[in-house]
Amino acid sequence: MKLVIAVIQPFKLEEVREALTDMGIQGLMVSEVQGYGRQSGHTEIYRGAEYTVNFVPKIKIEIVAKDNEVPKIVEKISLTAKTGKIGDGKIFVVPVDSALRIRTDETGEDAI
Repeated sequence: MKLVIAVIQPFKLEEVREALTDMGIQGLMVSEVQGYGRQSGHTEIYRGAEYTVNFVPKIKIEIVAKDNEVPKIVEKISLTAKTGKIGDGKIFVVPVDSALRIRTDETGEDAI
């Protein structure tokens, strides 16, 4: 099992969710996060004063999937979330040692 973590632009969330649902993904977790990468934030002008915004709002999507599903998930997220502009996001894949469905006590891949 693997954990796919995707950090994307907020306005792309629904489009990515629909694409993942269409390919049969049954569960995912979504969090509102803030951060910065190479863009290092930006400056804005509010009531005539310029100020620096160090953290940019993003959406983090987490999906636990079987190893053989991961390449398709990564490709689908990448294609759907891409705008071609700076700040499109990142995708990380990390191993998952175990999983447990609390309601039924199923473990491993049966729990996802």
